[in-house]
Amino acid sequence: MNSIRLDKRDLILAKGSLAMTRCGYHGTGVQDIVQAAGIPKGSFYHYFESKEDFALQALEHLYGPRLQRYAEALGNPALGPRARILSYYGELMAHFARKEKLEYHCFIGSLSFELTELSPALAAKVDDILQRGTDILRACLHEAQQAGELPADEHCDNLADFVSNAWQGVLSRLKVSASLKPMEAFIARLERVLKA
Repeated sequence: MNSIRLDKRDLILAKGSLAMTRCGYHGTGVQDIVQAAGIPKGSFYHYFESKEDFALQALEHLYGPRLQRYAEALGNPALGPRARILSYYGELMAHFARKEKLEYHCFIGSLSFELTELSPALAAKVDDILQRGTDILRACLHEAQQAGELPADEHCDNLADFVSNAWQGVLSRLKVSASLKPMEAFIARLERVLKA
């Protein structure tokens, strides 16, 4: 019984977050979320107190596993720290290059542009997720420095912030330009920045 309840919650989170990503927070009502999930409206309020509560839980549902994959990729002992970082972003670019139609719909990006001033709770959640990603990168950069792959005087905390912020900018550009050029430029610069 417990796993059925969890499965239904996960279904609502997955389908509802897709609807919200496409139409925005304000453009998506609870009715749109339940229609996307194919469930009665009462089921929504069984799992979520409000649309804001849904968005908060959806952020963790989507980005918790992504952060775990990021941590695993940047902690892969089979590669050196620098190679892990470059491989991770290279694989992301290859993923986008394989798409028939280049487009990017970013749930966290959509919410941050639309809501951070209106919902302190959502702003804090978005910031927390982005910071967790930066912290994963920061640890790998420190490891690269200890391995001699980065200069001893490199400020790894600042570099982690810079790379993370630049990547968010790349994703925004990808959304509006439907071109891989911003991503290619990011990776080319990342390769230069990460030289010892």
